[in-house]
Amino acid sequence: MLDNKKSYTSWAMYDWANSAFTTTVMSGFFPLFFANYYSGSTSASISTYYLGLANSIASIIVAAIAPFLGAIADRGTSKKKFLFAFAFLGIIMTGGLWMVAQGQWQMAIIFYILASVGFSGGNIFYDSLLPGVATKKKVDYVSSLGFGLGYLGGGILFAINVLMYLKPALFSIPDGATAIKLSFLSVAIWWAIFSIPIFLWVEEPKIHDRAGILKSISLGWGQLTDTIRDIKHLKIVGIFLLAYWFYIDGVDTIVRMAVKVGDELGFDDSALIIALLMVQFIAFPCTLLFAKYAKKVGLKPAIMTGIVGYGVITFLGYFMTETWHFFALAGMIGLFQGGIQALSRSLYTRIIPKEKSAEFFGFYNMLGKFAAVIGPFMMGYITAVTGNVRYGILSILILFIIGGFLLLKVNIEEGEKMAKDYLAK
Repeated sequence: MLDNKKSYTSWAMYDWANSAFTTTVMSGFFPLFFANYYSGSTSASISTYYLGLANSIASIIVAAIAPFLGAIADRGTSKKKFLFAFAFLGIIMTGGLWMVAQGQWQMAIIFYILASVGFSGGNIFYDSLLPGVATKKKVDYVSSLGFGLGYLGGGILFAINVLMYLKPALFSIPDGATAIKLSFLSVAIWWAIFSIPIFLWVEEPKIHDRAGILKSISLGWGQLTDTIRDIKHLKIVGIFLLAYWFYIDGVDTIVRMAVKVGDELGFDDSALIIALLMVQFIAFPCTLLFAKYAKKVGLKPAIMTGIVGYGVITFLGYFMTETWHFFALAGMIGLFQGGIQALSRSLYTRIIPKEKSAEFFGFYNMLGKFAAVIGPFMMGYITAVTGNVRYGILSILILFIIGGFLLLKVNIEEGEKMAKDYLAK
């Protein structure tokens, strides 16, 4: 039901559920644990390369299947079914990291890739349910609420996990390594429990000519080719997707690689973890404030603010030498991260045909994940070749420059008109 509080809050709670993966696993413990535990005696620069490669492989998998699965989901009223399948994969693989022993970096990479596929694949269908719970009047707020709750929920569990790591005796845990493994297991449990509301209280819009799974596959393939033609016709969607491709690449790369970079620069592990906690709790209120900021200055200028902010963060990151520099940059990331993600999603919701939301969000996530192939790999490769992670950091700046330039060419009003004209056909 559109703009129903129970419905859109239940939708937003999935962000609370799965954001524990991005905080505790993807951004927090896995990069450090991979370097210091799973990788054994592998050098820091090479382990950075392996981690970047793992993120890129996961992104390629999701990018390859995203638009096709979106097309099938639209034809078969299957968004929640696909969401369940990917969430289940992510939960099982995340929990499975508990079983990986020291030095088994290959198995750790496999589990991490599959968990990342479950996380990112599920988000395709989570995002595609947004037009079914919020109207244009509410969509900026609801999108921001999802990201805001994600930062809060992920931050709360991460804070508990950090305490487990720093003070394992308080939890009757023998050592820090066991605490981190238990943290991975706690993410799986948290993700599973708080995913329940979206399946119980979010109604998926019904398709009157609903097809079965086999017919959906056939029709979905045809619909996919139609959508490629639609994107060519809906030129504003195409321009925005290209802009999003570049700037969200920079955002995702920083999210996934920041702790690994800090570790390679020699910052203390506990300081890196505290900086991540700062991001979560700063991002929660700032994401909601960004939605209000967008109402005052406009949606596109607000996103541009986030892009410029990230460009400055990347530039300053090259010069990091002290721990307080890392803290300062973490605080700046908290200001912009949730806002740029939430407002990008709500902008896209406005300029696509509602009836094909899963398919169009398949393309949205496809480009986001193809972008995440470039950034982590580029940073890891440049770091490995030069032996200096600072050059890897600086390379990300070009992505924000290109993305911001393309976003300037996006006319939201024209895009909304094109989407309405499309539905009128």
